[in-house]
Amino acid sequence: MKDMKPAGRMWHLYKTGGFTSALTSMFDVQSAQQMAFIRSIMKEQRKNSLYDIPLHSVELVVFDLETTGFSPYNGDEIIAFGAVSVNGSQIAESQTFYSLVHPKRSIPDEIEKLTGITNEMVAEAPDLLHALRGFLEFVQRKVLVAHGSGHDKHFLNSALWKTSRVSLSHRLLDTMMIAKWLNPRLKAYDLDTLLDLYGVEVTKRHHALEDALMTARLWSKLMLEVQARDIQTLGDLYTQLSYH
Repeated sequence: MKDMKPAGRMWHLYKTGGFTSALTSMFDVQSAQQMAFIRSIMKEQRKNSLYDIPLHSVELVVFDLETTGFSPYNGDEIIAFGAVSVNGSQIAESQTFYSLVHPKRSIPDEIEKLTGITNEMVAEAPDLLHALRGFLEFVQRKVLVAHGSGHDKHFLNSALWKTSRVSLSHRLLDTMMIAKWLNPRLKAYDLDTLLDLYGVEVTKRHHALEDALMTARLWSKLMLEVQARDIQTLGDLYTQLSYH
């Protein structure tokens, strides 16, 4: 007699009908579709070789996250996604993505004060699975760019694993690392310092979309210096950054 417990039923359906069929049996149909989409994006991204793409035409998404804290592995959650499309160094400011996220936990007071995002604001927001799908639909197969990307990468990987059991497979560039290469003698490389150094107007800090837009403007300034050093392709840039 077959094991009809949830885990046994899912394993049987996985063997006979594949991952999507198994998911659909365990979750509502809409959630299963979201998870299958996320997994397909990550699978397709692993096939792409982007190293020969010229920097002046590479398709990018500059993004930023707001979170309840600093550790996704100790219960902290994403509370906002912000992103903007960039082609080479040209910012498509009309092509943006922004979504609050219901974190299924209370937002600490200090995070409310820092970000302006309150528990009331996220009460009706999409859950992580649906917000993450919206973000990935916006990103598609483009290269990701963030400032101080370690924080954002940890949270994205945690979200992908939590919702869909996959890891981030997109190429990721960090404006902080590029700035360190271009300006090795600076004492600090935080976003505020670099926005001031490169003359980028500060609009609203600690808002995911505004931070993404400011980081995109910083990226554009950095690219002028990068290309002046005869770095012409994405592969050239990765190679140069690997030395630093």
